[in-house]
Amino acid sequence: MGEIYDAITDDLRSFIAAQQMFFVATAPLSADGHINVSPKGMDTFRVLSPHRVAYLDMTGSANETSAHVLENGRITFMFCAFSGSPEILRLFGHGQTILPGTPAWDDVSAHFTIYHGARQIIAADIDRVQTSCGFGVPRYEYEGERDALRKFCATVDAAAYQQEHNRTSMDGLPTPIGQ
Repeated sequence: MGEIYDAITDDLRSFIAAQQMFFVATAPLSADGHINVSPKGMDTFRVLSPHRVAYLDMTGSANETSAHVLENGRITFMFCAFSGSPEILRLFGHGQTILPGTPAWDDVSAHFTIYHGARQIIAADIDRVQTSCGFGVPRYEYEGERDALRKFCATVDAAAYQQEHNRTSMDGLPTPIGQ
């Protein structure tokens, strides 16, 4: 049913590449803080090595992942097979936010198509890889990407929007954008 791996294998890398979306989960250290789970898509996830992954994070209404990663580093990614064999894959690790204009950005961004409105890259060193059955995950057919985020990013000054809306988390934690 499920297995634990020391690293992302070639088969798991292929599974990741076949998924049209993934979820990222983070949480603050405070017991009163809000846990965040965000769906992601747009071909923004990359496996950089068997122990390192990254995704291109777009401008959005909140920046919880970045704030939580800055505070404590904990991050989990989840991939679900919505077609084909039922399977769930979770990657557990410690993340970092990589901002445009930094040396790390120059290195990691080369793995992505940089969309207008790209806010940052969230990279993570993976220390646990786990599969589970996915028997309860329903089947869905992929119809295509939505264009709403790209249209939104084309109509706003992304840097100004980020300064206004993405400097802190909903719990008031700073993000790298706010520093």
